[in-house]
Amino acid sequence: MTTSTDRPPSSRPLALVTGVGRTVGIGAGIACRLAASGWDIAFTYWTPYDERMSWGVESGAASAITDALEEHGAATTAVEADLSDLDAPARVFDEVGRGPGGVTALVMCHCESVDSGLLDTTVESFDRHFAVNARATWLLIREYGRRFAAAPGTGRIIALTSDHTVNNLPYGASKGALDRITLAAAHEFAHLGITANVINPGPVDTGWMTEEGRAEILRRTPLDRLGTPRDTAHLVDFLCSPEGQWINGQLLLSNGGFA
Repeated sequence: MTTSTDRPPSSRPLALVTGVGRTVGIGAGIACRLAASGWDIAFTYWTPYDERMSWGVESGAASAITDALEEHGAATTAVEADLSDLDAPARVFDEVGRGPGGVTALVMCHCESVDSGLLDTTVESFDRHFAVNARATWLLIREYGRRFAAAPGTGRIIALTSDHTVNNLPYGASKGALDRITLAAAHEFAHLGITANVINPGPVDTGWMTEEGRAEILRRTPLDRLGTPRDTAHLVDFLCSPEGQWINGQLLLSNGGFA
């Protein structure tokens, strides 16, 4: 399903943000921050994933996020896409691409994340994590590079990662692959003037933490506070700005010193 605003062509650059399924999520925070900074926004979400998670589906989330983006003057397109599908990345670009410039910034917040360890991870779960977190990242970056037509020096690729692997094996391992895929673009797309960086936001409070887990994270964070979507959003906003062009090929920590 695709929804978009009906308005005249926009002069604002277009950012494609994946994994924007909940209003409290990092993806939504990033999309709103970029919209406030003058970007139009296309975003993806996948309702069946939320149905499998403990937090469940947030009814009307895509519409609420669209409304919030439009309050900042952004033209928006929302695409429900199963990124484990081989054809989904190309279809997403087909549906959100517009005009000669197309997508200027690709920000990847999508993920498959189901806790399991070395002994209890199933092959099916392992393959699904790599399909969504690693393969889809590669395919999205490949489509972006093939279609990129914005001015040299304006292109941005940003992916969110994690280094958590203990009892979270398929998630952490597939995110490690995501790191390498994304950082390769900093060199292979240099001739297009595109920067590519990875952000590790650490544990961010988006409604998944238990009280015990929250207390442990606070204990291990020097500032004695939890990370928020806004923290990551500000860093993404900077990387997408002209001033952020010099930051390239980096894995950046935005976790408040969490150890």
